[in-house]
Amino acid sequence: MKSIKKQFLSFLIVSLLLLLPVSGQICFEKINPLLVNNGDLEIGVFLTLLSAEMNSMTGTEVFQSPPNKTCKPYQLIYKNYQQFPALAFTLNEINRDPNLLPNISLGFHLYNTYSNDERTLESSLRWLSGLDRLIPNYNCKEQTKSVAVLGGATSALSIQMGTLFDLYHFPQISYGPFDPVFTDKAQFPSLYQMAPKESSLHRGIVHLLVHFEWNWIGLIVFDDMKGDGFLEEMKEEMIKNKVCMSFTEKIPTSDRNHRKPSETFMPRILISEVKVIVIHTDTDSLIILGISPTPNIPTKKVWIATSHSNINTKPFYHYGYIFHATLFFSHLTNEVPEFKTLLQAAIPSQYTDGIFLKAIHPSASKCLVQPANPEQAYSPNASLKTLSLYSFEMTMSTLSYNIYNSIYAVAWALHEMLMRKSEKKSIEDEEYLLTHSWQLHSYLKNTQFKNRAGDQVFVDENRRPEAQYAIMNYVFFPNKTDLLLHVGDFIPEAPLNQDFTICADAIVWDKWGSEVPSGVCSDSCQAGFRKSPLEGKAACCFNCSPCSEGEISNQMDAEQCMKCPEDKYPNEQRDHCLPKLVTFLDVKEAWGMALTFLAILFSLLTALILCIFVKFQDTPIVKANNRNLSYTLLTSLIFCFLCSLLFIGRPTTATCLLQQTVFAVVFTVAVSSILAKTIIVVLAFRIIRPRSRIRMFLHPRMSYYVVLICSGIQGLFCAIWLGTYPPFPEADTRSESGHIILRCNEGSAFALYGVLGYMGFLALGSFTIAFLARNLPDAFNEAKFITFSMLVFCSVWISFLPTYQSTKGKAMVLVEIFSILTSSAGLLGCIFIPKCYVILLMSDENTSKHIKNHRSSLFLNSPALRRYM
Repeated sequence: MKSIKKQFLSFLIVSLLLLLPVSGQICFEKINPLLVNNGDLEIGVFLTLLSAEMNSMTGTEVFQSPPNKTCKPYQLIYKNYQQFPALAFTLNEINRDPNLLPNISLGFHLYNTYSNDERTLESSLRWLSGLDRLIPNYNCKEQTKSVAVLGGATSALSIQMGTLFDLYHFPQISYGPFDPVFTDKAQFPSLYQMAPKESSLHRGIVHLLVHFEWNWIGLIVFDDMKGDGFLEEMKEEMIKNKVCMSFTEKIPTSDRNHRKPSETFMPRILISEVKVIVIHTDTDSLIILGISPTPNIPTKKVWIATSHSNINTKPFYHYGYIFHATLFFSHLTNEVPEFKTLLQAAIPSQYTDGIFLKAIHPSASKCLVQPANPEQAYSPNASLKTLSLYSFEMTMSTLSYNIYNSIYAVAWALHEMLMRKSEKKSIEDEEYLLTHSWQLHSYLKNTQFKNRAGDQVFVDENRRPEAQYAIMNYVFFPNKTDLLLHVGDFIPEAPLNQDFTICADAIVWDKWGSEVPSGVCSDSCQAGFRKSPLEGKAACCFNCSPCSEGEISNQMDAEQCMKCPEDKYPNEQRDHCLPKLVTFLDVKEAWGMALTFLAILFSLLTALILCIFVKFQDTPIVKANNRNLSYTLLTSLIFCFLCSLLFIGRPTTATCLLQQTVFAVVFTVAVSSILAKTIIVVLAFRIIRPRSRIRMFLHPRMSYYVVLICSGIQGLFCAIWLGTYPPFPEADTRSESGHIILRCNEGSAFALYGVLGYMGFLALGSFTIAFLARNLPDAFNEAKFITFSMLVFCSVWISFLPTYQSTKGKAMVLVEIFSILTSSAGLLGCIFIPKCYVILLMSDENTSKHIKNHRSSLFLNSPALRRYM
């Protein structure tokens, strides 16, 4: 019963190799079935091993030799070659197993499938009818021996075959990539998938993109439900990880082997600025990309494909597309024992020299480091010129592994079904072998087993585990040889941060370079800059704008700049914050010392003048215009000079409360004293009639009333100010970058300008009255001096207002102190310095005799004036 031996397996493998002449074509009169191996029970196997050469423009068959109706040119699809040895190896292994289908042999009918509906339907009908002629719904073979169908390397092929086989309830096991569409059992009740689920593949690809900081990609998918589903999953995952998509190309499934689609989208891909292309397609994926009318176009792009078995490398080289930087997500599976050894032993030595694609795997503990010269490092011989143009894998590929599990699934389901039948009938009665294909469904969907590779296999799709992926690097050498490097893994069900590993140093990039290619739309923004989106562009395309004043960005590609805390300020590069220096007008610094010295100096000078006036109080020049007002004015000026010291030093609550209020009151006393002196001078020289009613205002106490009333009003204003919005100390963090200015906040700007306005009103009144009396006799007339002093006073404080508003920080304090000292010095100098000059240096003029001889002595004898002398 066990009919397939190891020697026969060798014969089968070599026979397919020998079918390929030097010309690269196979000529069959009857291409299907390719091979028949009878058994007690048989499986229809549909593999894509041969392709009929098609005209590039019309899709019709082309003959390379004179017309021959019985001969059609075919080519062996080398990337699928391993599927046949896997089929033979699996059946041989099952038929030798005494514990699986004992005394029963499994055979197969091997048919070739094509990537078009017509040829696939033809192969299916040939298997169903068992004849060369295609007669639908007719079968000339023993139907009971056919139990299942194995086929469907792609979703399109599975649908094409399943539509026909489901009419006869044949179990169809698909070995192609997992497609969620087939989980709908209402639409596909007879179709089973053996590939693991690929619902996490998009996460693995985005992991790879994020690892290498590629955020600007193009995507190629087939225009079907699976391609659309993958596209949506990729978009969602890319948005989460800030990866952008430049373009999406959808390949029509019906035209995947024709040149016309590639003429449309291939030039767009090659000339695009995108450096990273993700390709998610089926086993026929990249064939179309290798068919292009424009040769020798350098790609210099990174290609990320979903399976290394998808690529047909040689057409790319033929048309100039050398895929150096290509990464594949291949299903990670355990190695099936003896398969590699058997494959090597089965092929004669004349076929073993350089025909196998080498796969180099890094150790589990240490990544493989890229050598300086990969061409020599990966070659067992010094010269690679003798290697064949076509290479094959020695390890079991993903599709071959699925074929292996598919046949075992059918075998275990048959085993269970036959064991149930044998319990009811005698083993000698071979009627229990008369099976119907529809009977296998109830057993097949519940089948589970552990294969010889150590993996648990479930036919039930709901119990199917997630696929695990090996990340492979495809390397193509200039001498037309190639190899695969295992550079990483993606295990979706592994713990977080352990699901993705990559050996970046082992990857061979373009021209054996070690630098990772760039895959961004815009270069990263350095710290200190922020991303400025470009109108009409994706989020990954942006300009870099420097952070605004007072803001920083301390990371790459910052979306927004952030403000420094109040006690810190940005450095010059605006990439981190520095602590601000606390500063105020300190008495120890130059400006503080200078202003303190001036305030004390002027206050001492004023005190000295007061002492001079007291000492010479009986002289006419001191007695003129009420000497008590002069004492009051000099005393207020002393306090005016000293009040500037309140503005120097670290602000406190007490100093902030006293600064403006003391300043306002003492200056009001000084200005009101000048106002009183001015009024007295005017009244004294304007009273000519002896019995004028104005004489009542020349009473000595009238000047005190003027000072008290004017100062009282200002004091009332200051009291209201302190009771409502009093000044307070504050830390000004905005006036000067890098400094925290300790200053007094006025509390109410209206109150501040109110007291200044009132004081200005008094000063303006004094100036006006003094200006009107400027031409009175000079001997006892202070009007001219008061006019000049008020002119200086008003000029200082009028210029103070705009200057104070336009300055910040310590400069505001300096301006106010300077205004206080200047205006006070102006009053002191213009009013009292000329009198001190007369008292000290021209004492002979400060006598009554001299005054009587003055041309204005008539005013001296005035009774009204003598009251103030």
